[in-house]
Amino acid sequence: MSMYSSIRASSLTVTMLAGWFAFATVATAAGNVESDQVSRILSDAKMQAFQLREDAAQLESFTRSTASWESHSEAIARIKEDVNKMGSLLTKLQDSRNGAAVWQQTAIDRVAPVAKELASNTTAAIERLNKNPRRLNTPDYQNYLEAIADSANNLAATITDFVDYGKARQRLERLATKLELPAGTL
Repeated sequence: MSMYSSIRASSLTVTMLAGWFAFATVATAAGNVESDQVSRILSDAKMQAFQLREDAAQLESFTRSTASWESHSEAIARIKEDVNKMGSLLTKLQDSRNGAAVWQQTAIDRVAPVAKELASNTTAAIERLNKNPRRLNTPDYQNYLEAIADSANNLAATITDFVDYGKARQRLERLATKLELPAGTL
């Protein structure tokens, strides 16, 4: 191999590496850019999770009372509606995931299984209630109600933590800009 060929090959290698690093930097930067749309959907999900948690707590309180099966049915219908609304928000989050910042993608990944568990327990409780509306004190049914309440609490706490994290990041970024800190200081 001649000296000229070797230099040309080295030049080509350097050019390829420079291109790869440039692409990696842009891809990393894109993954760190926060999506306003995802933040708004997470905020909406937070409000829906609070409603879900409240409705689930009311239903779970029926395990310590003599509420009628009609009361159970009405309460679980509200929860079903809440879960369906949450499912709609999660679909929007999943659809927006690729354009989200890494922390937002993590939020979506952590919220989805909790919401799925909540939906599964809600479905099981509805089926149990439909099958035996007068047997509200069975351990299985009461366990479903407790699991719904636990999942709703978990969901609300997880979403709240991520929304709070996003707001804290925004405050830090505004302060860094105000203080004219170099990029990447955060």
